[in-house]
Amino acid sequence: MAKLQAFRAFRPKPGLEDEIASPPYDVLNSAEARIMAEGNQYSFLHVVKPEIDLPKDVHLYDDRVYAKARENFVNMIQNEWLVRETVPSLYLYRQIMDGHSQIGLVAGASVWEYENDLIKKHEFTRKNKEDDRTRHVNEVNANAGPVFLTYKAQKEIDQKVAELTQTDPIYDFTAPDGIQHTVWVISDDDDVCDLKEMFKSITELYVADGHHRSASAARVGAERRKTDSAPTGEKVYDYFLAVLFPHNQLAIMDYNRVVKDLNGLDTQSFLSKITDMFHVEQSNQRKPSNPNSFGMYLNGIWYQLTAKTGTFNADDPVDCLDVSILQNNLLNPILGIGDPRSDERIDFVGGIRGMDELERRVNQGEAVAFSLYPTSIEQLMAIADAGKVMPPKSTWFEPKLRSGLIVRSLEDI
Repeated sequence: MAKLQAFRAFRPKPGLEDEIASPPYDVLNSAEARIMAEGNQYSFLHVVKPEIDLPKDVHLYDDRVYAKARENFVNMIQNEWLVRETVPSLYLYRQIMDGHSQIGLVAGASVWEYENDLIKKHEFTRKNKEDDRTRHVNEVNANAGPVFLTYKAQKEIDQKVAELTQTDPIYDFTAPDGIQHTVWVISDDDDVCDLKEMFKSITELYVADGHHRSASAARVGAERRKTDSAPTGEKVYDYFLAVLFPHNQLAIMDYNRVVKDLNGLDTQSFLSKITDMFHVEQSNQRKPSNPNSFGMYLNGIWYQLTAKTGTFNADDPVDCLDVSILQNNLLNPILGIGDPRSDERIDFVGGIRGMDELERRVNQGEAVAFSLYPTSIEQLMAIADAGKVMPPKSTWFEPKLRSGLIVRSLEDI
């Protein structure tokens, strides 16, 4: 069952929500964050990307970075830019992007369920990033950014959410990127109890986005449990900030690849080699319209690649992913990209940046770009259910959850 906890959020003072809410920490580099937060003292980037308030030569994992995050968070509370909910509550968070709407329930998700794989994962985490987020949670003493979870949709929950969103929201604004964000506070005891009871029928949750945030929250919970003289399993550290969306509302975008060189091959030799595994033809189409096919931009020309029969195992949920097909049949054997996590010759471009970005990168000197058909949410859940792991950079979720709209303190519930 999915065990949820209501909590007293810190959230923006009404009227400041559009200035406080920021993109998550991991979609901007430090230079981009400095530019975005320039002139905006309210931006939550000062908490999730606190290096922007320190000299540029300070390392991202320097002690001063975490101290600054805590200082900035406390400052936002003391200045009453962030206000505390009076009673433990749940929240509904709706996002609308290009006409697509998704509504998630904001709650504390169970660390115990994460540890026991009732909250399922589909990616490995990197130790340095996990260490970073663990320290950030510990020093700020709060879950500053939510984990994006999904579950198999249930009609009863959909109906309850639809009913609750007929009331007036606490926030409703459109961010500079055109995405609309709307938040409802659910504080009525009966409504909170109803939602918590309904989610007990959900047997599995899935981490859609935020593997490092969820892993670090679990580490914080385990560490604090060990030092607690009276652990109950229901302490504030036994839960972490999450937004739970029904699977049929989610949109996964393509996650594309750019490679810096052709691994010593000339153009004709490269094209000849890929015909062993793919049908290749020039095309005016930049994006694939079906699974198992790929767009390729090379020397100013777009090609369509279609995987040949026998190049992948259709019964294996990982092997049949398009990212796996491209990696196993082209990137590794032909371009020599053995480990895409660490190889500096490959880069990944989220679909939100569009095909123009792939063309721009190649036109400015990189060798070749590949556009991929998006991974489906059903594929993600099948892999997690099988206890397997996706290749890196398999999914790009949009819209991204804003940080700073709902913050969960670890000081009390």
